[in-house]
Amino acid sequence: MGVLVLSHTYIIDLNREKLRALAQLSPGLEVVVGVPRRWQPGGVQNRLIVSEPVVEGNFRVQPLSHLSQNNQGLLTFGPDLVQLLRQFRPQVIQVEQGARALAYAQTITLNRLLGLRAKNVFFTWWNLPYQLKFPISALEAYNLRHTHGLVVGNQDGADILRHGPSGPGVDHGRSPGSYQGPYRVMPQLGIDETLFRPRPQPALAEALSIPSDAFVVGYCGRFVAEKGLLTLCDALAALGHLPQPWVWLLVGRGDLQATVQARADGLGIGDRLRWVTDIPHDQVPSYINLMDTLVLPSETTDTFKTLTSRGWKEQFGHVLIEAMACAVPVIGSDSGEIPHVIDQAGLVFPEGNASALADRLRLVIENPEQRQALAAAGYHRAMGRYTNRALAKQLLAFYEEIGVAP
Repeated sequence: MGVLVLSHTYIIDLNREKLRALAQLSPGLEVVVGVPRRWQPGGVQNRLIVSEPVVEGNFRVQPLSHLSQNNQGLLTFGPDLVQLLRQFRPQVIQVEQGARALAYAQTITLNRLLGLRAKNVFFTWWNLPYQLKFPISALEAYNLRHTHGLVVGNQDGADILRHGPSGPGVDHGRSPGSYQGPYRVMPQLGIDETLFRPRPQPALAEALSIPSDAFVVGYCGRFVAEKGLLTLCDALAALGHLPQPWVWLLVGRGDLQATVQARADGLGIGDRLRWVTDIPHDQVPSYINLMDTLVLPSETTDTFKTLTSRGWKEQFGHVLIEAMACAVPVIGSDSGEIPHVIDQAGLVFPEGNASALADRLRLVIENPEQRQALAAAGYHRAMGRYTNRALAKQLLAFYEEIGVAP
């Protein structure tokens, strides 16, 4: 089976582990990853990534010429993509740029013109209802009409593409629920269990002035309003008397840091905060392993995207599975995909409800046996569903489901 995957996501070598694992599942599998030759992540000036070719047995990375080096929606590939398709002749072409990607329309068209008869698959994270106008509506309709399989990062995204948007006056430029083909819900990237694994960090705790008997409530991610940090701050302040001291460890970066610190100071818990900012991703596992529980209190800002407003709700919550892999119990709000990620392997509370979050925190702080049970359940869920190899197996099973012979 030949699989061609196209996406700017895989310019980063660490992000390719799922596809490396896919190539290792069978000697008859060959995986080629097409990436832009040059990419400016997030449009950040002075940060340009130049891709290099990689050959590792039946896994290889092929840099391709392209239009646009910082806008994934406008990304299209040059004539060397045609040459690659003619030589490789894949059975699956998977474009991980979303439902309205020009690159996906490009590969659909080339697939037809070159007579490849490959299955067209795309990946999307988008999980909010939206409104489209011509010609974008026509582009999405063309892409969906020729899709054999959908891989989506969350259940909300699958529901929107299969059943149409909710809300009055919404027009996708197509009939609601126009995509009725097979789909699989799974994240784009898995976890590396050699990095994210249980490892005590006593020296790091001492360096951060965390007492040895303190319970560490952790957060890891962006310091922004939609991540619910102010709700978590209020919940911590409401804990009252507990059998052991606690600290709040915040790992990440963002503009809300000063606001959170001021809120904590006003509530009388400012001295319990520990800030860790601007660390490389390979150091994140060490800080997660300091935590006795990790909380992701995300809050939906809107449920619909228009031309004048941009809503948000949690698309997945990758830090949850990283914490699970470290055997750290997780608590999450019910925003977006979080309840599906946690399932029965952690605790969920209504988003924005500080009182309910405080109850969940008391439960894990005051009940060591419950905490250990949640840690074990989360670890087994992460190892069974969310490692790169586990995702690769799910992806291969999906290809077989849409009619591609192994």
